[in-house]
Amino acid sequence: MTTQKSVNDPVFARRESEARSYCRSFDTTFASAQGSIMTDTTGREYIDFLAGCSSLNYGHNDPDMKAALVDHITSDGIAHGLDMFTEEKAKFLKAFEEIILKPRGMDDYKVMMTGPTGTNAVEAAIKLARKVTGRRNVVAFTNAFHGMTMGSLALTGNAGKRGGAGTGSLTDVTHMPYDKAFGDDVDTLAIIEQMLSNSSSGMDAPAAFIFEPVQGEGGLNAASQEWIEGIAKLAREHGALIIVDDIQAGIGRTGKYFGVEDMDIEPDMITQAKSLSGFGLPFACLLIKGEYDIWKPAEHNGTFRGNTHAFVTARVALEKFWADKVAMEGMIAEKSDALREGLQEVANLVPGAKLKGRGFMQGVDVGSGELAADICARAFDKGLIIETSGADDEVVKVLAALTIPNEVLARGLNILLDATRDALADNHKIAAE
Repeated sequence: MTTQKSVNDPVFARRESEARSYCRSFDTTFASAQGSIMTDTTGREYIDFLAGCSSLNYGHNDPDMKAALVDHITSDGIAHGLDMFTEEKAKFLKAFEEIILKPRGMDDYKVMMTGPTGTNAVEAAIKLARKVTGRRNVVAFTNAFHGMTMGSLALTGNAGKRGGAGTGSLTDVTHMPYDKAFGDDVDTLAIIEQMLSNSSSGMDAPAAFIFEPVQGEGGLNAASQEWIEGIAKLAREHGALIIVDDIQAGIGRTGKYFGVEDMDIEPDMITQAKSLSGFGLPFACLLIKGEYDIWKPAEHNGTFRGNTHAFVTARVALEKFWADKVAMEGMIAEKSDALREGLQEVANLVPGAKLKGRGFMQGVDVGSGELAADICARAFDKGLIIETSGADDEVVKVLAALTIPNEVLARGLNILLDATRDALADNHKIAAE
């Protein structure tokens, strides 16, 4: 396997922390991007199947969002306003109310501006759940990922990420098996119910259950509607709140704006981040059922709660893409079918491989982190940006923009197919030797 020669400025190795990650897989310096194409400093173009890890669901530099943001900046619009009232915040909240909440029967939810990242929204959610219920324990699930700050990390299942905490005090969380975590034939709902109902199980009464509809970092495990509704029922029976972590699986990624739409579940809180701004700007919030919005002023705050520039682009994203809900969902469904067909071709090449995920959040479990990494590295050499996920990084994961042109999606899938063939061929040669 040949690898392109790095053309990166040595300042990165000299000055940037060893914590840097994605740049180790994508060894070039990017200079510009438009839609689903990124261009490096040498002029080489790459198809983007990563989309800012689902932070760019509408692609890079959407022209309408860009124009609105440029106009706001050049008009001396507010850049930073803490949580003061601003014109752009009002416009965003009205658009979110009319386009997202009311049509989905969610008029009783409040929008809490948290710090600008997803883990801030998660921290606020578990803090509020404990405040509301007076309980400490939170139920999270195997393979979950909820963030890298200490509270969110306690909810996270991955041993490597948890190990980065440098402490053994990731507490007040009970980890239960996610849907099909122990195989298709094991009813994890029944296990959880038994643990909750057994007074000698050692499990404290939970303040909340928190789950991802599709586990993005955990390997694209997609919970069934039956399981999600079952968790909601258990939460209600045991006096716990329901927190849906929709940071990666939301905003259209699974086919609907929310990852649990059209299911018999009424979340008490929903976390939002990543593509909330529509433009890749930092922006996170927590949706809270009004009855639980019992915060005292500034009881949970942050200097950058509510990014005014993000209010501008988020409003445009809602108006442009979600005002016509039927058209948007139809577009995602069409592209999801094409993605599934393309990934099935990849899976057919790898013995034992299987498709994972839901909607436009899909991938292929190739059974080995080493093979998945090899496929992604070869794909990058051929002009495709794609990453892995899963407990052992065994899933080749596609998070392309929802707006990716059909022709670009097809080209990307063909590159992935070629990269898989090459990886398998070289592996066979090595095995034969």
